[in-house]
Amino acid sequence: VQLQASGGGSVQAGGSLRLACTASGRTLRGYAVAWFRQASGKDREFIAATGRNGASTPYKDTVKGRFTISRDNAKNTVYLQMNSLKPEDTAAYYCAAGNRVITSSLASMAAYDYWGQGTQVTVSS
Repeated sequence: VQLQASGGGSVQAGGSLRLACTASGRTLRGYAVAWFRQASGKDREFIAATGRNGASTPYKDTVKGRFTISRDNAKNTVYLQMNSLKPEDTAAYYCAAGNRVITSSLASMAAYDYWGQGTQVTVSS
């Protein structure tokens, strides 16, 4: 599975962006897909995930109510809608996929086999 992350950009605080993670080579049906982010000088952290059957969608506490993860199986794409963006959301955002991810491991980077390149999100105050 090859993953392509897109949709990043520069916005002012309070603005919105929608990131897309598009897969090629294989359908994302049956795959858990997650978004992680890494700010400059910091560790990569979990943001949101959608489980293999889409029933479980955990979020990092600080993005709950602002970010929404969704999938479009017809387009083989998973989206991350980001609203009410804050300067602290500035980071490179990465998507990841895996077909062996169990619900309790959705937030764990080690659970995912496939990673896309990062897409930069910059939020100015």
